[in-house]
Amino acid sequence: MYDDNENLGVESSQTVGGCGPLLTQAGQEARSLRQQVFEHVRGAGRATRAEVTRALSISPGSVTALTADLIAANMLREVEGPMRDGNRGRPPVALEVVPEGRRVIGIKVSDERHSAVLTDFAGNMLADATLPIPSATKSPNELLDEMDALIGLLLAQTPYELSDINAVGIGLSGIVEHQTGTVIWSPLMSEREFNLKALFEARFGVPVLIDNDANVLTLAELWFGVGRAMSDFAVVTIEHGVGMGLVLNNRLFRGSRGIGLELGHTKVQLDGALCRCGQRGCLEAYLADYALAREASTALGRNTRNLQSPHQLLESLYGRAKSGNFAARSIFQRAGRYLSVGLANVIQLFDPELIILSGERMRYEYLYADEVLTEMQSLTLTEGRSLARIEIHAWGDLVWARGATALALIAVTEAALGEARAG
Repeated sequence: MYDDNENLGVESSQTVGGCGPLLTQAGQEARSLRQQVFEHVRGAGRATRAEVTRALSISPGSVTALTADLIAANMLREVEGPMRDGNRGRPPVALEVVPEGRRVIGIKVSDERHSAVLTDFAGNMLADATLPIPSATKSPNELLDEMDALIGLLLAQTPYELSDINAVGIGLSGIVEHQTGTVIWSPLMSEREFNLKALFEARFGVPVLIDNDANVLTLAELWFGVGRAMSDFAVVTIEHGVGMGLVLNNRLFRGSRGIGLELGHTKVQLDGALCRCGQRGCLEAYLADYALAREASTALGRNTRNLQSPHQLLESLYGRAKSGNFAARSIFQRAGRYLSVGLANVIQLFDPELIILSGERMRYEYLYADEVLTEMQSLTLTEGRSLARIEIHAWGDLVWARGATALALIAVTEAALGEARAG
């Protein structure tokens, strides 16, 4: 049921080759044949026309025509394929994505540092940058200033300018309307209901895609990690807040209006602890770092007005818990029990094959102790059935930013395919 698997995921997927979901036939139904061909080659990293024909169950003539269109659109190119065992003569001709054909940037917005990754069209990382920032809520214009500095740091490592970038993906915490780019609410921002997409594009002149940060981390797993070959899985993040992303039938699920799956703001206690969203009893109010820090102030006898950061408080609390301090241990154990309730609800609602627990707080093993997972199982109606597998992926900020590049690559791919059809 549980797999403490910090070495799997995004980095290890590079041994597979390619990027993007490895689609099943069911996942391909809504895609055009041209898109299926392109995504198969991108997913495999390199494939011959015969391999595409077999994988997609379409005629060799259709594959030849479709790949010709994609080559003309500078999306695919021919390369020398691998020799088959025992064969002599010329190696087969294979196809691969033209990596330099398009470039995108992914940005992870946080409360202590922003991170960015530059990626080519084949999903290869070209550069990365991190910008420490003051830990305070900010206005939209202040956020744009910080992103301007971050993008400058990123591109300074490369021969490219902003005009060479086809799209930018941004992930930030809170409730984000993906289709419009409107930030309805974010704990990082001093304003509500503002269109970050319109503000960003007016300032930088580059198309931008914006989503909740848990969704972009889920895209990182779907495009570069263990989720590539899985049709259904969930990602639960525990950091400054509690987030969730869900993949159903190889696709990221956002809900009808793009603002669903706010696990951190599901209610686990009526009239309970105050959440930073302004409501009471949210799961986040018992699990997030600010919630644990609030409890730590009491357990450690610290004045809540002192200058110690939540991170420092949590480190002190964790150190005492490891040393056997009863009050400190009880705080993490209580948080673990609430996590078991949240995970049980995810299993009961969606029945995923895998739940990935991720985020900076997942290094606190009390949150995924055997007792937590046993209680999770006891809260679900799974008697006689195998339960969802649990894995721990404690990735850093660059993986979140890389997930944001997938957000941009999806849009750039759709635009390129549209141009290929028009041509």
